[in-house]
Amino acid sequence: MSDKPAKGEKPAKKGKGKLGMILVAVGMLVVGGGGVFGLVAAGVIGGHAEAKKEDTGPKLVRKGEADPYAPKKEGDAEADSAAEIEGDGGDEFRTAYFTFSEEFTSNLKDSDALIQTSIACSTRRDGRVLLWLKKHELAIRSRLLELLADTPENDVGTMQGKDRLQKRMTAAINQVLIQKEGFGGVDAVYFRSFIIQ
Repeated sequence: MSDKPAKGEKPAKKGKGKLGMILVAVGMLVVGGGGVFGLVAAGVIGGHAEAKKEDTGPKLVRKGEADPYAPKKEGDAEADSAAEIEGDGGDEFRTAYFTFSEEFTSNLKDSDALIQTSIACSTRRDGRVLLWLKKHELAIRSRLLELLADTPENDVGTMQGKDRLQKRMTAAINQVLIQKEGFGGVDAVYFRSFIIQ
């Protein structure tokens, strides 16, 4: 066999394979460069994007620090100026509590039983969370009553069920606050009374 092409056949181009590889490599560089440019422009890499917005949500309040958003206490001026006494150990951040003004009474899901409970919740964030809880108490109350009505009776008969209910209530309160104010901030819900009839 000879390396010469037969009559009517065109000779094979040896440079065509190398040219194709070069074009593929250049194409990959263009696509990769465009991707990197897009990531830099979006601020994902490179640090050339606009400065990140400052977090303006409620801040954690350390024990002993002043809370600039602390709700005003009712009573005389002495009570207003009295500082809270914090322990040296335990949590690093102070905990503030909000008690809902009325009890919650609801039917339980697929049952003739009623639940009656009074609750409070806690936050380690500044006083804006407490102010928002008071401001949106009606919307929160409505959401919690829906949640209670969707709770089966056997879910509230055990400690584990009550713990799950507290977590669901905490999430529901935070959902309402996020919807209304853009920030949740409630850490936990506590039962002050809990009666199933």
